[in-house]
Amino acid sequence: MTSTSPTRRPIEFRNISIGTTVAMLGETRPDLLADALHKMLGGRPDFFAGEATILDFSNLTARPERVDWAGLLSLFRRFQLQPIGARALPAEFIETARRAGIALLDDVGEIGREAPPPERPVRAAPPPPPPQPATPAATTMFIERPVRSGQQIYAQGGDLVLLAGMSSGSEVIADGSIHCYGPLRGRALAGAQGNERVRILATNFGPEIVAIAGTYRTFENGIPQVIAGKAACVLMTEADRGNSLTIEPLQLD
Repeated sequence: MTSTSPTRRPIEFRNISIGTTVAMLGETRPDLLADALHKMLGGRPDFFAGEATILDFSNLTARPERVDWAGLLSLFRRFQLQPIGARALPAEFIETARRAGIALLDDVGEIGREAPPPERPVRAAPPPPPPQPATPAATTMFIERPVRSGQQIYAQGGDLVLLAGMSSGSEVIADGSIHCYGPLRGRALAGAQGNERVRILATNFGPEIVAIAGTYRTFENGIPQVIAGKAACVLMTEADRGNSLTIEPLQLD
């Protein structure tokens, strides 16, 4: 499945913590979002399995006259997503969002933790700028046991290395690349924070879904024989209609 251009997507998803997903809305019309979700998920309404969801309105291409909250909530719940709040919501929709039971999360930093209060402004001469903190080095998470069905692994800030593979029904997420030395089954989502240069590599390719930076590909019609059960690499490539995922065989001999 090929996504449209990133600037024109009606909806994108970002994982910000285990069990919490941000839906980046470029549209608010339920009918347009329903069509985009159906194409993105290959018609699978059980892809998200009841995950808590934050609706982020910062990607709106045009400000709508109204927001059909009942239609939006019904649509997301049909795809097994549970909206818990909204971010970057235009002021004129705040009251209707509250009446629909949607919390406003713009003042929240990490989910479940309030952001620190802003510092008081300095009225005297501005102090010299503080030294910039060093950028933390990317970390790699190693998983030595097989990832079983129903398990979810999230490698925050770096790569994920699976030394014993993963089973169908499991899910692995990484901000960096995913390396699987064994059967790759279930759902593998790399570049969770938007990095399109990461890759998914497996010695035994057979996933249900793969994704890089919010661009998904499903295999409801089966995996091509040239890569099924073999070593393969998933990467993002540019196309005339926007970025898409390419799967290439790997030569390990």
